[in-house]
Amino acid sequence: MKIESKPFVYDTAVVSQKQFDDHITLYNGYVGKTNETTEMLKNNPEWKSANATGGHYRGWKKTETYAINGVFLHELYFQNLGSRKSKPLAKTQKVFTESFGSFENWKDDFIACATSARGWCILVYEQRTKSFRNILLDTHEDGNIVAAFPLIVLDMYEHAYFLDFGTDKTGYINKFIDNISWDLIESRISTLI
Repeated sequence: MKIESKPFVYDTAVVSQKQFDDHITLYNGYVGKTNETTEMLKNNPEWKSANATGGHYRGWKKTETYAINGVFLHELYFQNLGSRKSKPLAKTQKVFTESFGSFENWKDDFIACATSARGWCILVYEQRTKSFRNILLDTHEDGNIVAAFPLIVLDMYEHAYFLDFGTDKTGYINKFIDNISWDLIESRISTLI
């Protein structure tokens, strides 16, 4: 069950190469920690001492969720970082209109959600109610909806933008939205509707 890092190449107008390269290093750390956790739980789980208060097994199971979500969220984020300004395509526009009233309404809600997030802002398709919504995660696993399919993923941890934007979160968010890889988002949405 070992996972490998995906080879992401710098090709974005959102952040600098330095910001991107440092972020890739962090992503590779999550891949490594996921593999370390998998091995620990396979070879030394200490099942008999497991309990809800704390301990070896509980600690590694919490690490497992945090690390693997860190891998998946970063991969989705790097994939939807665009390299040029463009506009949402037809199915994506339809989602924005039907779920939020308009692209501008979605954008306003997404910016508010991202500004409020300590970790991630994600446009998801929530499978139980068949609805699209912007959600925030304060950590990789805190705030996630189990039956949600991520469509647009924005990393709001300071490591994602601070070298380039400092404390200007809104500048980072707007630049991200202006350069989303809308063709990729359209293909993600096409798998749902």
